Amino acid sequence: MGQLGIIRNKKVFIPLCLLALIIALMQSCGSDSKSQNNKDKKSQEIKSKNTKTTEAIVTVNVPQFNSDSAYHFIKKQVDFGPRAPNSVAHQNCYLYLKNKLSYYGADVVIQEDTVRRFDGEILNMKNIIGSFNVSKKDRVLLCAHWDSRYVADQDSDRINEPIDGANDGGSGVGVLLEIARNISEASPFIGVDIIFFDVEDQGQSGEQATDDPYSSYFSWCLGSQYWSQNPHTSNYQARYGILLDMVGGPNAVFIPDYGSDYYASDIVDKVWKNAIENGYMDYFDTNSNENYISLEDYELLDDHIMINQFTQMLGRHIPTIDIIEFDNTNGHTFNQHWHTHQDNMDNIDKETLEAVGQTVLNVIYNE
Repeated sequence: MGQLGIIRNKKVFIPLCLLALIIALMQSCGSDSKSQNNKDKKSQEIKSKNTKTTEAIVTVNVPQFNSDSAYHFIKKQVDFGPRAPNSVAHQNCYLYLKNKLSYYGADVVIQEDTVRRFDGEILNMKNIIGSFNVSKKDRVLLCAHWDSRYVADQDSDRINEPIDGANDGGSGVGVLLEIARNISEASPFIGVDIIFFDVEDQGQSGEQATDDPYSSYFSWCLGSQYWSQNPHTSNYQARYGILLDMVGGPNAVFIPDYGSDYYASDIVDKVWKNAIENGYMDYFDTNSNENYISLEDYELLDDHIMINQFTQMLGRHIPTIDIIEFDNTNGHTFNQHWHTHQDNMDNIDKETLEAVGQTVLNVIYNE
């Protein structure tokens, strides 16, 4: 995942004013309670008006999220090895994800290109896009990054070796594959696009970072930068987007970051309210816990920021939020295994996966 701006390693929080300045520069330069109620399928009623303004009652059957299945999907990715771009594991995982989305009935589009890492290394990028209910114009975007960090820059050992990325990379993809499986069995009323972004986690961090915020900032999230400016369908639009990043850690707490609230506060309210009402208040917080960082002054750099900034700049804004774990008790605001070799299957928790996955299902099946 990206960075916090007090620039520390991956995920920098950069103040919005600075981000706006950077984007303006690019434009001017022409830059290319852990669930108790989700064990049975839920039946919820929503009202919908027909063209004669009479009201009909529509029954919405929200599928049950299977955390065992999501866990399996994460393990499959990790079993390939670290999915750093240009590696054999990266290529094998790409084929697995592409084929899995196709198996679940998605129309699959692959965006391939080469991108330059901050140190000059040329990386083969593959964004994987699976679309469901393609005829529907009313759509929702669900996304996660699927690459894993090429170095363990937060570890004290084997720093220059790539990490498994079970949580940071694997967990969001695993949850979305389980959602794709559910969609294949019972379609929601809306169109859904699932995107696995590549080359999110290969940016400058720590001693690699330079004094140039422009260079450091745009070294992250290369796949989402590319897609946001080159969507898989012309003039692509969605009602909103939900990004999943590091959604599998034990006892994870998800707090709305400032960027999500700034660009898509109504979507933040919708998702967090749904989670809390359905028993996941231990996971979905609203900055009330003093042990967790307050994000009022800084913006998290992650794929959702690139989506918000570029689509807004291009006149087709997709308000996108980030569901991501924060922890201010360990010195760097993210879980203790972030960007270390401990980001493995030992730090994937099925109850956390369920809290996130069931919440997303509840939201999209009630649209």
